[in-house]
Amino acid sequence: MAVEDAPPSGAQAVVRALRVLHCFRDHGPELGATDIARLLDLRTSTAYRLARTLVGEGFLERDPGSSRYRLGASVAELGQVLYRHRGLYRAEPLIESLAAVTGTSPGLAIRSGRSAIVVVGEVADPEAGVGVHIPLHASAMGKVLLAWNPDFEAAELGELVALTRRTITDPHRLEAELVRVRDCGYAVNDEELMAGKRTVAVPLADEFGQVQMALALRADATALPRERVAEVAEIGREYAPAFQRVLLRPTV
Repeated sequence: MAVEDAPPSGAQAVVRALRVLHCFRDHGPELGATDIARLLDLRTSTAYRLARTLVGEGFLERDPGSSRYRLGASVAELGQVLYRHRGLYRAEPLIESLAAVTGTSPGLAIRSGRSAIVVVGEVADPEAGVGVHIPLHASAMGKVLLAWNPDFEAAELGELVALTRRTITDPHRLEAELVRVRDCGYAVNDEELMAGKRTVAVPLADEFGQVQMALALRADATALPRERVAEVAEIGREYAPAFQRVLLRPTV
């Protein structure tokens, strides 16, 4: 039996299983064992065993007709648990109000590694491959999460991939942009993530003044022209204390 074919054990098995789930985040919604094996550089037999284990625990489902896999109910359940435990549901009335006032699609994001994770609100465009994971360097919410991080260095993001012709790909330019974000108190994604989309984002800080979330307001570029950016950003900043109270400040 080859080393790769041996049943993975311990921490390695856990890491591999989590990477299988991440494949569906980046390349889903349905994948076969051969797709998983190619994406993770595993033998197909290993990918099949990992997927079968995840099916048994409810994290994946297998289509009996196509033998392909998709995310299972356990993933959705954990998402709902996070939504409740973090109190994210308390932001929904504020999201609805902000959408009505600004004519935008508001959302909340936190940082995870090199991405901003949308935890409340609509994802950007799943059909175009832009889902809940948003590249930090190419998004207003990402810039907010980086700008108020005193330990951030552009090198930790690795290559800054161009997603549109307007994406910032120069680390020095990104660092200069983050200085501008801190100075004016908000960030702008000017068609840097998706052509035809513009986003404004403002920081949300906890009781210690540490920025933990970004509040983003996204719209078509025609509905959010550059001359409206400062106005929309100011509205976002006016709403920020209310979001902070319900999400980041402990109740007395």
